[in-house]
Amino acid sequence: MTPAARVQAAIELLDQIIEAARAKGAPADRLTADYFRQRRYAGSKDRRAVRELVYSAIRLCGPTPNSGRAAMLALAAKDKAIAPLFDGSPHGPAAISEDEKPAKTGIAPSWLAARITASGLKGADAWALLERAPLDIRVNALKADRGSLTLPEAGKPLAAPQGLRFPSGTQVEQWDAFREGLIEIQDHGSQWVCAALNPQPGEVIVDLCAGAGGKTLALAAATGNAASLIACDTDKRRLGNLAPRAARAGAQVDHTVLLDPGREAEALAPWLGKADRVLVDAPCSGTGTWRRNPEGRWRLDRGELERLTKLQDHVLDIGASLVRPGGVLAFITCSVLDEEGADRIAAFLDRHQGWQAEAVDIPLGRPQGAGMRLTPHHDGTDGFFVAILRSA
Repeated sequence: MTPAARVQAAIELLDQIIEAARAKGAPADRLTADYFRQRRYAGSKDRRAVRELVYSAIRLCGPTPNSGRAAMLALAAKDKAIAPLFDGSPHGPAAISEDEKPAKTGIAPSWLAARITASGLKGADAWALLERAPLDIRVNALKADRGSLTLPEAGKPLAAPQGLRFPSGTQVEQWDAFREGLIEIQDHGSQWVCAALNPQPGEVIVDLCAGAGGKTLALAAATGNAASLIACDTDKRRLGNLAPRAARAGAQVDHTVLLDPGREAEALAPWLGKADRVLVDAPCSGTGTWRRNPEGRWRLDRGELERLTKLQDHVLDIGASLVRPGGVLAFITCSVLDEEGADRIAAFLDRHQGWQAEAVDIPLGRPQGAGMRLTPHHDGTDGFFVAILRSA
């Protein structure tokens, strides 16, 4: 592909990503993989160059662009090497006309940028949400130890006891250590918010929003398979992925529970008021994961954020019903918005008399309300909020 053809390919791919963002369709990484799957002629250098153009444009444009061309024009205004490639060549984009306007740049759509500012993130704090993320792994303590494990590439040891960091794009999924369950891909911040729950051997621990089970596996490793783990979720497909992952990791999960929204109490009846610890990794806007999914800011609207905060209150109340007297509830979101963090804990404590927020005992993050917030700028992690609540 010529340089101009790469720009045109990026424009076509951006058009698909913008349309999918508006329709809440497939994510950018899947669309990118599908795009190149249908264009086998594109070599590895072409794919890498187009992907770089696409994600640079996504990170640059705050509001959803009108088109892929407008997004690429915004990038061309910043990178002077791109504008001459709008040359009208057979496989390149048409020349830039005088009346064409580039897409607006910024941290996010204006309403969302205002929420980020109101939550205390400004300047470098805010822009770091869109930086490129490294790749972090957790060495699975059930099968290996960071100090003695040999990997194809040497990772940078992290503060988390089994954490290692590699450059973005490192193909760890191709390593034998990954296929054999010796390592798991997990952001450094995610490793610490799991540790904040402080799981102990012999306890009954419920992972209420387990998804595909990344944090469930971390809890199993932290307790040496000596805790009774119950993994729950409303998504049958994602929850179904846990069993093969647990088998690969050598992790023991006593029960997987598929929840029917609105009827969770029926499925969770055996554990009501009996769990020593409950982890609520609540569904959220994902504002803390924009480094990996920068088009996520084009998908979020006010109505969706309101729906998510109501859902977070709901799952917090369910989690509280499972905790035994004196037990612990951990609330986590991969969001930097106070609406999905400090505000939710304040509302919970208003609803549940006798419960108390406790200090979050992790070496990363800064206090935010009654919890702790981790950010890319200060902690080098994805954005997280975590709070620890103890029952009366």
